Amino acid sequence: MSPVDAPKATAVFTAGRLDTLLGKYTMYRLILLVLAALAAYSLLLNALGWLTFGIPQMLVHLVLCLGLTYVSNRGLAALFHVRPHSESSLITGLLLYFLFWPSFMPLDIAGVALACVLASASKYALAWRGRHIFNPAAAGAFVTGLTGLNIATWWAATPAMLWLLVPGVLLVLYRTRKLLMAAVFLVVATSIVSAELLQAGLTLGSALWQALAQRPLLFFVGFMLTEPLTLAPRRWQQLALAALVGVVFAVPYNFGFIANSPELALLVGNLLAFLLGQRGGLRLRFAGSRPLTPSTTEFAFEPSRPVRFVPGQYMELDLPHAKSDGKGRRRVFSLTSAPGSETVKFGVRTAEPLSAAKKVLLDLKPGDEVAATSVGGDFVLPRDPRAPVLLIAAGIGITPYLAHLASGAAQDRDVVLLLLARNAGEIAYAAELQVSGARILARLADGSVPPSFITDAGTLESGGAAAGARLDGDSLKALVPDIAGRAVYISGSPASVASLRRAAHKAGSRRVHVDSFSGY
Repeated sequence: MSPVDAPKATAVFTAGRLDTLLGKYTMYRLILLVLAALAAYSLLLNALGWLTFGIPQMLVHLVLCLGLTYVSNRGLAALFHVRPHSESSLITGLLLYFLFWPSFMPLDIAGVALACVLASASKYALAWRGRHIFNPAAAGAFVTGLTGLNIATWWAATPAMLWLLVPGVLLVLYRTRKLLMAAVFLVVATSIVSAELLQAGLTLGSALWQALAQRPLLFFVGFMLTEPLTLAPRRWQQLALAALVGVVFAVPYNFGFIANSPELALLVGNLLAFLLGQRGGLRLRFAGSRPLTPSTTEFAFEPSRPVRFVPGQYMELDLPHAKSDGKGRRRVFSLTSAPGSETVKFGVRTAEPLSAAKKVLLDLKPGDEVAATSVGGDFVLPRDPRAPVLLIAAGIGITPYLAHLASGAAQDRDVVLLLLARNAGEIAYAAELQVSGARILARLADGSVPPSFITDAGTLESGGAAAGARLDGDSLKALVPDIAGRAVYISGSPASVASLRRAAHKAGSRRVHVDSFSGY
């Protein structure tokens, strides 16, 4: 390995380890844990004298925010005959804890209480087809501000909080794959705020410090702007909205009773994202399932209305279960059916040990319904049909490619599909692959022979579903000599994706797109 490649290989290895670690948690659970750690940290800072609210005020404020959002969410869920999402309500409560000033003043407490109830109510009253339109915490804070009872101060923007806020935000943004979106917002908003402060006579260093350490840009972008349920479905849309929200966030304005505020900027972005998206959730009626391999199962559903998506995107399902396994109710699955199909299908690994959500799927009976909350993702092929691609699937990582192949991708472009699996029996969707028109290679861990329409690409070292991690750059280049001229797509577990991305770069690829399956 050359000295130039060594840092890149180290970075990819570290990213793989981090992906594997964070993959144990859903996005919601991770955000909840980070916010809880920040809340505990704020109490510690106050005890050390770095914050001056008073421990009693902070504790009462924290209990009020968590208790009211939790109780009001459960009450409204019962009223609307839906199952409550407790993690979501606790996240909302923690956000409001950091938005409103801890106080014992009766009007201040009444304002916080109103914001908590309004935040919970917004998930049901300001919703469309099962999906809330606005970030609940921002909606509750904004409406409360209009009443005059209390105004959000976003006190999380305190320099003392930065020591834990910055790594917490980076962790969340890395897990949600929204670092670029956050960077766009921060560049736009910081530039505007800093320019204003420079005109007021501050130095460049002081202006940047005030913008990032004393205004809520970091907290806003880490926990509010990138909230999953209120995002536009495509990356370019998210980046454009991040820039727009950065402008609305930073430019001062006042139209009578409405003035610029972080919560208003977010609500504007939420509304535009909703207009760009799927228009909310929908109901999926279970049509049936079929085994794909001894360890994978396909689930088919009939949607209550047509689903708009492009091949390579995913759908998030809400799968309530009585006994939580700590991974949350909402899970993301790649859509394997072609756009326009009467059914939507998902291929899922169903080998033991089973998560609580997978048990819900396996227990479904024909006619049962589940809710789909969003469609999104950018694991899509190049727009130019002449652009050749290499698709690498480790185990169940085959699923995001099925919609591409079912839509005729291999009929219009040069497609090479490399499958990495334990054995020939674990090659899922064999019938669909045979008629896809793609050139297919299989590299199997046990040395078994793949079906005749698939080229045998040799044997992998043992390693189970992540056996693709044993494929190095030289081997990959030998299998696909023109890899440097192809857009490379890699899908599978975080460990497999990290290793295969490293191999692809070493083999000469400069355009690598990845889709990691984690948190299931």
